[in-house]
Order: sequence, then C-alpha cells, then structure tokens
Amino acid sequence: MTYTYPPISSKLPRLMHGADYNPDQWQHDPKVLEEDIRMMKLAKCNVMAVGIFAWSALEPEEGEFTFDWLDRVLDRFAENGIYAWLATPSGARPAWMAARYPEVLRVGSNRVRNLFGARHNHCYSSPVYRDKVAIMNARLAERYASHPAVIGWHISNEYGGDCHCDYCQAAFRQWLQRKYGTLKALNHAWWTAFWSHTYTSWEQIESPAPHGENLVHGMNLDWKRFVTDQTVDFCRHEIAPLKSANADLPVTTNLMDAYEGLNYWKFADVLDVISWDAYPTWHDASDHSGLAAWFSLNHDMFRSIKGGKPFLLMESTPSLTNWQPVSKLKRPGMHLLSSLQAVAHGSDSVQYFQWRKSRGASEKLHGAVIDHVGHEHTRVFQDVLQVGESLEKLTELLGTGVQAEAAIIFDWENRWAVKDSQGPRNQGVHYEKTILAHYRAMWDLGVSMDVLNMDCDYSKYKLLVAPMLYLLRPGVGERIEQFVRNGGTFVATYWSGIVDEHDLCFQGGFPGPLRTTLGIWSEEIDGLQDHDANCLVMRDGNPLGLAGEYAIHELCDLIHTEGADVLGTYGDDFYAGRPALTVNRLGAGKAYYIAARVEDASFYGQFYSEIVRESAVRPVLEVSLPAGVTAQARTNGKEDFVFLMNFSGKEQEVSLGTSHYKDMLSGERVSSRVLLPLHGVRVLKKKRSS
Repeated sequence: MTYTYPPISSKLPRLMHGADYNPDQWQHDPKVLEEDIRMMKLAKCNVMAVGIFAWSALEPEEGEFTFDWLDRVLDRFAENGIYAWLATPSGARPAWMAARYPEVLRVGSNRVRNLFGARHNHCYSSPVYRDKVAIMNARLAERYASHPAVIGWHISNEYGGDCHCDYCQAAFRQWLQRKYGTLKALNHAWWTAFWSHTYTSWEQIESPAPHGENLVHGMNLDWKRFVTDQTVDFCRHEIAPLKSANADLPVTTNLMDAYEGLNYWKFADVLDVISWDAYPTWHDASDHSGLAAWFSLNHDMFRSIKGGKPFLLMESTPSLTNWQPVSKLKRPGMHLLSSLQAVAHGSDSVQYFQWRKSRGASEKLHGAVIDHVGHEHTRVFQDVLQVGESLEKLTELLGTGVQAEAAIIFDWENRWAVKDSQGPRNQGVHYEKTILAHYRAMWDLGVSMDVLNMDCDYSKYKLLVAPMLYLLRPGVGERIEQFVRNGGTFVATYWSGIVDEHDLCFQGGFPGPLRTTLGIWSEEIDGLQDHDANCLVMRDGNPLGLAGEYAIHELCDLIHTEGADVLGTYGDDFYAGRPALTVNRLGAGKAYYIAARVEDASFYGQFYSEIVRESAVRPVLEVSLPAGVTAQARTNGKEDFVFLMNFSGKEQEVSLGTSHYKDMLSGERVSSRVLLPLHGVRVLKKKRSS
C-alpha cells in the first residue's frame, strides 16, 4: 500500500498556497507588482498561477511577441522565493486572431458561428488555432522552461464546451470510422433501423442538432465521447512543445466541480497532476453538511483519478464569487475550514481566484485576496494569512495519502446515458442526488472513500457502492461478480444493468451482467409522480437489524429473487409485499440491492452503519460523530493526520475514545474530547495503529 508520494515540485517541498495572478492587467502601474510581492510574502503565499488569459499581452499582433513584462514578474518572483504555475493562454484568443481567422471561433449545435468574445470560444479541431497555440507554447517553453521560478505548466483554463463546425464534423466521422470500422457496425450499435435512420455513407452523419438528429442515443453518447477525446487531444497538443523543452516540469489543467461535459477520467494519462476549482455556495443554509459532503465527494474523485496521488486545489474564493445566484461572504472560520477540507482529502495546495481584483469587466467584483482598496488591512486578508500559517504547520502532510477501504462508482458515460434515457421519469431520476445520498451516509460515519469510474480496479476495497449503474461497459459486470466472490461487499440500486456501452438494452432480463451477482430479475420499473409515495417495510429479524418503514419516492423496481434473501418489501400499491431490499450471498461476499429510491436519509445512515460494520471497513475514528461533523485522515503509513471538521452550523463536541493526539495547529495534547466551534476544524496527529 502506497501512503506517500514525492512533492509535486522538488523546488517547493511545502504545501502550496497562492492564487491566480494577472500582472498583465497592471502593466501601466509598475508599483503594483512590488506591492503584490510584499503582500504575497506577508500572506505566506508561495506560488501563483500566471498568464492564464494573457495572450493579448504576450502577442499583441500576429507574430509580435512581448515577453518583457513576464520576464520582470518571474525574475522578481525568483528573487523573493515565490514560484509560478506558468499558464498557456489558450483559454481566450485575442481579437486579431478572430478577425483574421474566423475559423478559430466555435460553431454552435445550431450550425451558427459565434462572434468574437467570451472564453473557450474556439474550435479544438481548427488547424489554425492548433498552429497558433503550438507557436505560443513553444515560445513560452523556449523562454521559461528552465526559469528558477517556474514549477510547472498550467494548461489553458477550465476546458469545456463543443464545436460543430465542418472541421469538427470531419473529425467526428473519422473518430467513428476508427471506432466502428464499417457503417454496418455503426448502424447496429446505434440501432438506426429505428425510424428508418440507417446511414449509407459516412458523410451523412452529423453531430446532434436541435433542428436535426438528436434522438439516437448511441449517437448522443458517442458525440460526448468524441468531444472529450478531441479536448484531451487538444490538451496533449498543448503539452507537446512544453515537454519537449523540459520533460521534468509537471503539467496540470484546472478541472471543474463534477463538470458533466467532459469525462475527466480521460485526462488521467495526459496530466502529471490533477487540479480543480471549487466554489461551494457556503451559508445558503444554516447546516452546511450536505454541501460539504458534495464537495468532499469531488475532492475524493479528483484524488482518485490519479490513483490516490495528491491533487491541487487550484481555485477557490477567499471571500465570495460574483456569478452565483447570491454572492455570500464567508463567515468567520469558514475560509480555514473549507480550505483544510481540501487538504484533508488529499490536496497539497490551497489556491484562490484571484490575488488582486480586476478593475473592470465581468470579474471586477469577484472575491480576491487584495481588494480594490489595495492593502492588507482587511478581514479577508487575515483569513488568507491564517490559512498560510496553518499550511506551514502541516508541512509533514506533504505527499501523504488517504487510505480508503470503500469506494463508490460515479461514472461519466453512465451519467450521460442515464440522463438521455427517455424514461421512466423524464422530469428527473436525479443521478447525482442519488450518488450523494449514498456517499453522504459514509461521510457522516467518517469513512474515507475513493470515487471511481467503472473501469477502475476494485480488488483493494472491502466495500463497493454503485448507485444507478444503468450503463455497463464490457467486462464490468464480470469484475464486480469476481469482487463479490472474493469476499467483497457490493451495493447496487434500481436502474442498474439496463444498457451496454452503445446504450442498447441488455437482452435476457435486467440487471443484465449483474443478475447473477445480485440474485434478482427486474421485471418492471414504476415511475412515481412527485406527489406519489410508497414505503420500504423491513422484515422482522432481518440480519441488518433495521426496523420499521422508510419513505420511497420516484422509482420502484419490481423484482423477483433468484437466490437473494429478502430484507424488506414494498408497503403499498399492487406490488405491496414484493421485494424492495435484498442481499445475495455469492462466494465469500455479499451483494445488496436497493430496489427503490428511499427518500428517508435515516435509512442510508442506518443501512451503511451496518454495512460498514459487517464488511470490516474502518472509519477514521471508532466513535459516533455528531450530525454535521465528519472526520477524514491522511497517513504516511506510520502516523495518521485526522481532520475533524464541523459543517453543522453550530458548536459541537466530539469524543475521541481512548486515543491520544497532538493538535497540529495549536501544538497542544488532546485526549478524550475536543470542542469544535462554529465552522471549526482540528487537525490531530497520532501514531498509526496496526
């Protein structure tokens, strides 16, 4: 078991603390750079992401490069012990490029080309755009790949969106030809005989369009796959000249909160380190635990993409945003709590958007470390300083891992297919909400989780949870079956095992390749109206010890047992008394099936409390945590670093049992009980038990 990893940069063997910095916006006032460096050091910031949208400042006219301003910034950084993630500026192209080469602008699904403006308004297939990006990145690499202040490359910014231009249509057809080989194979995979939509030439195929084809689910799925592959290929194209100049500098690109448009797992082999941007809407309710659980899930997912290696929190706001429905200020304590939440789940950085507020345009009112007042005498600056001081005290966490004995499958292609299924509830089957309900129950227990796609290795886990695994790629069902036979515990739900990788329904009965594992056959599924309800009635004496009834909404799977034992049944409707919760013993393991959407959160808490116990999954602390408080740990294999985090919206007290800890932030010895104030966080160190 690997518990530690080398620092992301040997130049900076500390937890990173910094922000996006845009000195290109302040070239008219040289004093700003010097003031910024003074305050960066004061705030204990050691790294900045520089040049993210600086194309116009780097190449104001085609072929005319101006690097003097960036030279000054990086040289001054090096002189002051500050480092840079140097960005490639492809996230927004300059006006001269759009005017001279309109083909670089995106075409929408309506086949209308965009005007110049915004970000990511460019075509990843455009030969001109690819050529211009390659020239820019080569010039940056030639000049800065060995600069002492540069610790890595920040590739573009928040990749996203698609283009439907002629270049992309041609690239899509070529992608399909490589995948299917023949039109016969494509027509079968897409089931185009339906509505007589059979293709007889590759040139007939167009991307999904609102005024054209958009109801062939296999096509929709393949278009999304193509968009991901084309984006990843563009990212790889960006990286090539950078690695050619210095292969040792790591590359990253900032991903987004469970962004649906791109399958982030496809970036795993392209990037050296995963980074992402987190913007929770804190303080939209008194209890922040649901929101905190969702962002914990994201942290765990981004850690899992690179097999457990530390990731980077590349962007967060030190105060507020300017684009959410309501831009709330962070209340006292929340900035430290939310920042250390990322570290608890495996981040080796806390970084912000942005260092200094812009004077104009869309982000002029977005939160920043330095406000328009221009000095450090602000509440926000003191919050940032507190994080900087805390990170310095946590240096020994650098490169440590998270040991997870349980995992949940949250798969992008499955997500796409679930939402495109047209039934049984077109007003929403709430895939993400379902994922969170299962994850949240483990979060409440203080159980560390990995968040996987379905192709990952399951063998190292004791417990595997896969809510609504509607789409199954080849071999997945067989690997889950082997996982259970080898002694693992598997939990599945309704709307699983319905379609294959082409979005074609499995023949021979649902849940398809999971039928043997789960020991059931699903005959029908009932979609409930929002005002409808049913209930799960637990059988007396069931081995989980659950009792009573739990409310059911939205979906009810009507199943027959084929070897599984019935733990609970439906309470109402014509299928009252039929199985609603089952367990199948297979080999050395067990597979549970939750046949309906149980709305009652207490069910998941009680259910997973028993599942964790019987599968011998170890929580971070062997104690009962107060509602809204969670525990997460990192380890170096010899010592555990336990984060106690209070998202409940009120003061809480936590029992620590008989273990003795050292508080890494205060230096005090802790035993028995700890008090967590409102938005409180404690980081406790102890020897690792065998």
